[in-house]
Amino acid sequence: MSRWMTPNPNPKTLDDLLANARHYAEYCMRGTGNLPPTLFLIDGDGKQVMFMPQNLADVQAKDDFATQSKLMAIACGATVAVMALEAWVKTAKPGEDFDRTELPSEAFDRQECIVLMGESFAEGQKQQMLPIIRSGNRKFFGFGDSICSKMKQMEGRFSQLLPGMVPDENTRVLALMMLKVKGVQKPEGRLEIRKRFRR
Repeated sequence: MSRWMTPNPNPKTLDDLLANARHYAEYCMRGTGNLPPTLFLIDGDGKQVMFMPQNLADVQAKDDFATQSKLMAIACGATVAVMALEAWVKTAKPGEDFDRTELPSEAFDRQECIVLMGESFAEGQKQQMLPIIRSGNRKFFGFGDSICSKMKQMEGRFSQLLPGMVPDENTRVLALMMLKVKGVQKPEGRLEIRKRFRR
C-alpha cells in the first residue's frame, strides 16, 4: 500500500490505526470527494488489513457489510479495529433535549462528517467525528476538529466490531468459512480492497 494512503504501514496501537484511517479518509476525500466505508484491522500477526464493501446500495447491503466486517475481524484474529465512514451527524446544543425521532440525514442542522470508530482489546474504544469542510464549489477542503469527546459506547450496525475475546483457531476457521460462503476472501498479505464501490 502506498505511503500516500497510509503513513504507518505497521501500526501497533489503536491510535496508530486511527491515524492511518484518518490519513486514508483525507486521501479519498481529496481524490474523489467521498470515502467508501472502510474497515481497518491489525490482525493476529500484527499486519494492517483493509476491507471495503462491493456496494452499499441499500439497507441490506449495509447490514451485510457490517456482518462481514465482524467476521473478518474474527477470521484475521484482529486485536484492533477501526471503521471509517461518511455520515450525517446531529447533536443537541447544551441544555437542549436530543430529538431521537428525527433522523440525522433529515435534520436541518446536520453536519457532514467522517466518523472513525475504533476498538482495541488493550485500549477500549476511541472515536473521532471529523466535520467535512467543503469550499464554495463543494470540493473537499479539509477536516474540522472532532466534535465528540471520548464516549463510553457507540451503538449501530458498525459498532462493536471485535468479539468479546481473542478468538481461538477453530473460531477463526469457522469465520473464514462463513466469509467464503458469502463470497469474501480473507486478505493475503496486507490488504484486500474490493475493486469497485457503488452507493
